[in-house]
Amino acid sequence: MELRKQKEQAHANKLKILLQNASNQEKAAPNKKFYSVTKGSRDYLERWDYLERWLMERISPSKKFLDYCCGEGQISIFLAENGVDITGIDISDVSIKIAKENAIAQGLKDKPTFLVMDAENLEFNDNTFDIIICSGVLHHLDIQKAYSELARVLKDNGEIICIEPLAYNPVFQLYRKMTPQLRTEWEREHILTKREIELAKKYFNNIEIKFFHFTTLVAVPFRNFSGFNFILEVLEKIDYILLKLPLLKWLAWQIVFILSEPKVKK
Repeated sequence: MELRKQKEQAHANKLKILLQNASNQEKAAPNKKFYSVTKGSRDYLERWDYLERWLMERISPSKKFLDYCCGEGQISIFLAENGVDITGIDISDVSIKIAKENAIAQGLKDKPTFLVMDAENLEFNDNTFDIIICSGVLHHLDIQKAYSELARVLKDNGEIICIEPLAYNPVFQLYRKMTPQLRTEWEREHILTKREIELAKKYFNNIEIKFFHFTTLVAVPFRNFSGFNFILEVLEKIDYILLKLPLLKWLAWQIVFILSEPKVKK
């Protein structure tokens, strides 16, 4: 395994063990507090209509799903509970161990399937999956290799949904520099830009993009107050307007993009 991947694996394992044993999750991983406002994108599976519908409309016993770099398996488990045939892969053996334990705790003994695997060298045949979910993982990878492998294992009529942080907002970038312990050097230097999004066109004929979280970060200090949900809803409505503006949308914290129509596999 390449040194870069060894570092990513070691960092992921260390962080998972730290969080598993921590009595205070936010103290162990300070960036967790920001995810309190990501109802619009990251926590979409249970709480946000657009992306929940996107997945639910695609659930079928005949379809195969891939949770690409699945972490502790929350997405895989949620979908398995809804009857999805899903496989979760991750380079972190600790993450896969936790994912399997979480599935068993939910009464899912035979599903999902969880495998330790290199995301840039997938051990699947061409045209295997109908739906692939990439939640906050592409900036950990050599993105050209990732796109190539994703296009290879995706069926011709399949779709990939990706959720990623963006690199342009100076406030977010400053925070990343102030918390180097939370990321590997590779991760810090490969937060996605427009260039990486455009690069997907080399491997897919169709890309749909949505932007999330600009003013919603203002709600973070209020996350433990009773009025938090109201504040968040107001800020989400403001973001809905602001993030349609060309000069502002790339300053969002996160981007959701859907890839489809993979190009000819070589």
